Amino acid sequence: MKALAVIDYQVDFVNGDLGFEGAEKLEPIILEKIEKTRKEGGKIIFTLDTHKGNYSETADGKKLPTVHCVEGTEGHKLFGKVAESVDMRHDIVIKKHTFGSTDFAVILKKFVFDEVEFCGISTDTSVISNAIIAKASLPESRIVVDSKACGSGNKDACEKSLDIMRGVHIDVI
Repeated sequence: MKALAVIDYQVDFVNGDLGFEGAEKLEPIILEKIEKTRKEGGKIIFTLDTHKGNYSETADGKKLPTVHCVEGTEGHKLFGKVAESVDMRHDIVIKKHTFGSTDFAVILKKFVFDEVEFCGISTDTSVISNAIIAKASLPESRIVVDSKACGSGNKDACEKSLDIMRGVHIDVI
């Protein structure tokens, strides 16, 4: 079975305080991938970058002082039609408190997917972190990152991250 991991496609990362030009253009690509994966009988896994009101006091907050994705705020929600696409009966939603998620690793090991494809934001932090977690959790499965379905405000870091993922045998398409 295949899984599609939609990483942090949240309001704050698309058009909020950490949004970047072109982030909203990922929406139709991500929606198409969700629809295709569902038709093929795959599983959709959404991750949500999730912080509390004390974000500024956390290790993450000290390195990135822009308060974002605080649980219960508009910025924490999935963006646009992607939010509308969530099927709580079948999809998995993971609230994560840093770039990568150990809960994601547990889910991957539970289902033992043949393939895990990644899309979403940000290629150079959360996408790369979770793709490497997937590769470590399922070393014999195909791990794929669609470069046209991911993005970051830092284009250079995005490209470097794609190169790093290729280097650890993640298929970048």
